[in-house]
Amino acid sequence: MTLPDLERIITAAWDDAGRRDSLARRDDPELRDAVDEAIRLLDTGEIRVAEPDGDGWRVNVWVKEAVLLAFPLREIEPSVAGPFEYRDKIPVKSGYEKLGVRVVPPAVARYGAYIAPGVVLMPSYTNIGAYIDAGTMVDTWATVGSCAQIGRNVHLSGGVGIGGVLEPVQAVPVIVEDGAFIGSRSIIVEGVRVGSEAVIGAGVVLTASTRIIDVTEAEAVEIRGAVPPRAVVIPGARPKSFPAGTYDVPCALVIGRRGRSTDRKTSLNQALREFDVSV
Repeated sequence: MTLPDLERIITAAWDDAGRRDSLARRDDPELRDAVDEAIRLLDTGEIRVAEPDGDGWRVNVWVKEAVLLAFPLREIEPSVAGPFEYRDKIPVKSGYEKLGVRVVPPAVARYGAYIAPGVVLMPSYTNIGAYIDAGTMVDTWATVGSCAQIGRNVHLSGGVGIGGVLEPVQAVPVIVEDGAFIGSRSIIVEGVRVGSEAVIGAGVVLTASTRIIDVTEAEAVEIRGAVPPRAVVIPGARPKSFPAGTYDVPCALVIGRRGRSTDRKTSLNQALREFDVSV
């Protein structure tokens, strides 16, 4: 099938279903073949849930629909990977030697996630629809949620949580662009975009509603949903009044920009030391 054929079949089935748990075309072989082919193309990186489009990102809605349709169309089946046994509707990814990917036990990636040559998966989890580009390190106990887009030469430190975004299908997934460094135990969810070569300090939580405050000039500048390229970000707090009193609520502080002389693979401590900040 051509890509236009796949998009047409999957979009029509999604529109007909209304709700994916009441899919009327469950036994349609054409639909099953289209969904299976879409997941295969996701797995090989030939299609993506989202892709760069000028200065922004474009969501390929029909690809998300294919991922969601895969679950009602498939049965739960057992699978084995070495000594590990699983039981799911989506098998685990395999063939890492051919792909040129290093995988440290017990790292798991689901079939339908693209993992480029040169990626290192420490014990971690990568969900279906995710895209991890070349040279990226997914460190111990980090998770890459469904449909998240991770660029080249990114470092996801230990315990990082990159959220998945499947629904609504039009929603932009979490995007971490090339060369970014995400500090330990940071959480990035709800379609937040981290710009290229940004440094996110340990323990930063970024949601769609998190206030990201640039404090590098005389007047603070607030943004939401996106971290500027090369920004250095640490956890912060700001006072907020409630009926019961005033309390500090979390925010994120942009305290500077990564210097051009700083190596792209610099450690978090080195990046923060330039700004006399310890996190």
